[in-house]
Amino acid sequence: EVQLQASGGGLVQAGGSLRLSCAASGFTFEDYAIGWFRQAPGKEREGVSSVSTSDGTTYYADSVKGRFTISSDNAKNTVYLQMNSLKPEDTAVYYCAASWGTIITGIRPENMYDYWGRGTLVTVSS
Repeated sequence: EVQLQASGGGLVQAGGSLRLSCAASGFTFEDYAIGWFRQAPGKEREGVSSVSTSDGTTYYADSVKGRFTISSDNAKNTVYLQMNSLKPEDTAVYYCAASWGTIITGIRPENMYDYWGRGTLVTVSS
């Protein structure tokens, strides 16, 4: 059974940090790119970051560049999203997803992702 388990969300003050985890199982982790998406209340879901599990290539949305860091621990089949200098506009439900193929040239569109996890809520207070 394929599973993507996102965790690590919570309530944090502006300027604070959180680390999200995405634990994967049920598929060959090294064959997939992993992406983080988020959906704020009343807004469409947007891509935040992605990583190639084979070569570590990373991409970020402009809105989080310099503040968020994505990384992959292949020994644990887990991808992390370290979020620093959080802003109220980062408040959203964060989802991780897996897309077959590890050569990435950006954050793939949602319809290219094969598996999705349940989200984890991040709330940043001002």
